[in-house]
Amino acid sequence: MRKNSVLIVLYFIGLLWSAINPHDYFTWFLEVFPAIIGFILLVLTYKKFRFTYLTYCCILLHCYVLFVGGHYTYAEVPLFDWLKEVFNQTRNNYDKVGHFAQGFVPAIITREIFIRKSVVKPSWLSFLTICVCLSISAVYEFLEWFVALMTGESAESFLGTQGYIWDTQSDMLYATLGAMSMIVFMSSYQNKQIKKMNNSPS
Repeated sequence: MRKNSVLIVLYFIGLLWSAINPHDYFTWFLEVFPAIIGFILLVLTYKKFRFTYLTYCCILLHCYVLFVGGHYTYAEVPLFDWLKEVFNQTRNNYDKVGHFAQGFVPAIITREIFIRKSVVKPSWLSFLTICVCLSISAVYEFLEWFVALMTGESAESFLGTQGYIWDTQSDMLYATLGAMSMIVFMSSYQNKQIKKMNNSPS
């Protein structure tokens, strides 16, 4: 519980930093809204279903990705402007980090729920985890499209396409790669964390 309390403190530090003089508050709200909703849901469900510490840490890291994107906008994160110049890129690619995380972290969450609630057969676990993450990515793209239609030019910073016509497709690709990376590189460690939690006294 103490370790989770530290994560909560770090969450609010990041949220506060993000909210101080952002690029604009409309974009800031759109970008950090998922992190706020996610935090509320985790608090409301904490007594009924507690994730492993690994999952909570990854969720916090994803929140920080959102906080940075909300503060600067995904097209103007300074470090990735520097990388753009150094590697002669045509755009600021911080949004790809965001979409990679959009696949990686939901994969950790989904896979843990599937395992601990025995939702699917083990043979289908990896495939269905990736399917859920791809679905989340697609829904998010629909949301971005809806916001753009409703708000017009004011959503440009939120969309962050930077003139790239295949932005939507590449966003979904990076989310899929994020989910696949989680499955390949983190599954064994996550299994150990879940086993440790199951063996620990309530």
